[in-house]
Amino acid sequence: MPLPSLVEAGFDPAPSIERYNHAQLTVGTTIPADAAVVGILVTGDGPVPSVLGLDRETMAGVGFTGRPRQSLVLPRAEGPTLIAVGIGDPATLTAAILRDSAATFARAAQRFEHLVLDLTGSESLPASVAGLAAVEGITLARYRYDQLKHEPVSPPLRSGTLVTTADRVADTEAGGRRGLVTAEITALARDLENTPPAHLTATRLADVSVRLAAATGLEVEVYDRQAIIAMGLGGVLGVNAGSGEEPRVIKLTYRPDASLGAPAGHLALVGKGIMYDAGGISLKPSDAMHAAMKLDMSGAATILAAMTALHDLGCRTQVTGYLMCTDNMPSGTALRLGDVLTIRGGRTVEVVNADAEGRLVLSDGIVLSTELGVDAIVTIATLTGAAMRTFGTERAALLGTNDDLLDQVERAADATDEKVWQLPMERAYRPLLDSAIADIKNLGGENAGTITAALFLDEFTAGIPFAHIDICGPMMATKDEAWRTVGATGFGARLLAQLAIDFTRPVE
Repeated sequence: MPLPSLVEAGFDPAPSIERYNHAQLTVGTTIPADAAVVGILVTGDGPVPSVLGLDRETMAGVGFTGRPRQSLVLPRAEGPTLIAVGIGDPATLTAAILRDSAATFARAAQRFEHLVLDLTGSESLPASVAGLAAVEGITLARYRYDQLKHEPVSPPLRSGTLVTTADRVADTEAGGRRGLVTAEITALARDLENTPPAHLTATRLADVSVRLAAATGLEVEVYDRQAIIAMGLGGVLGVNAGSGEEPRVIKLTYRPDASLGAPAGHLALVGKGIMYDAGGISLKPSDAMHAAMKLDMSGAATILAAMTALHDLGCRTQVTGYLMCTDNMPSGTALRLGDVLTIRGGRTVEVVNADAEGRLVLSDGIVLSTELGVDAIVTIATLTGAAMRTFGTERAALLGTNDDLLDQVERAADATDEKVWQLPMERAYRPLLDSAIADIKNLGGENAGTITAALFLDEFTAGIPFAHIDICGPMMATKDEAWRTVGATGFGARLLAQLAIDFTRPVE
């Protein structure tokens, strides 16, 4: 028996984009008189803020040295609870460290609904950067996916106050307001990724996309199965063949407001939206990774989430997103090994592994992007276990054909602390994808799996500058740590938004 629809289940992920809009942000120069909890930044050496009433030796005696990601809760008989939060050496303070420190504070203050963070000690960072990092850290650390629980996991975050010097108030507030937006899109991506697959099918994600597009100034087109057949999207149709759920291809378009001037370029984002990946007829083993395969649509979720913020962030780049959505299931009608699919544009693919399905749906989206005459194509996907084996869960793999575009992705990754590391597009491995009966096959063998997957995708880019982000590793967290919470991380949403904002046409 099918599970109830989103509405019947009383659950709708669409409003989650407003999750933090109800939290009030204020910035001032003094700690509010009614504050219940206050975070105090503490460096790794030098004087300890006097408000804590402790010296460094006493704090070290209970294990607190001021290093990043440390906290010490100091309840008091009168006045607010104080929480000391380590930031390490102020000379080497970065936005990433401050974001983690703010998150550490928010976790230590989990039971409080109104938080105050004194940013004294972060003056080595521009005020706008400090405000952004602090708000992102606090709000993302307080994220919980509890829509399907009878009782909330923890109290909601209702307000936050940042305390700084008078000359930094305006810029801190501007950065903080931006941080609310970027935290929202990560929360949206997390909500979509955490949602059980029977609750969020391809058709339901299309419905969510339509509602979000209407609310955030995006154009949206949804292609159903008949349209997908007419468009010749053989990759999507092949992967969907074993499923009882229809596929959907969702096209999102962001056009900059004319007041922003001429567009800085046209960027295409193509996301893997495998709503649940059982592996098709190449059935996955029943292990922890199989249980996490509701996250195989994370690429599509991050694109949708990122694009909802582009208007609010004043993005000058035209962005087109393709969300390639289906599940990958075994059945009597499923894609068989040895079958040959025809991707849009006519290239044929021999399927030698039905669990290498993400590249099949992405290839259709890449071809659609080339037909728009875009300046660059970026794909994002939980594509290969090999990427996780290489980098673990801290970094995504990055590959591509244009150094300028790759540099832009790396800068966006650095700015958002969504880490990437570049692997080579080693052309010597391209013959591993040769097929005896088709133009190409969908798997290159046991070795260099992340590289051969990117080489496969590049076959469809028509020479347009191309970058691929493999987020298999950082797609989920198994424990709460810094701004990442247990479950889906929403990795990539802030990175893609930053990339679009700073995008320039790649040079050769």
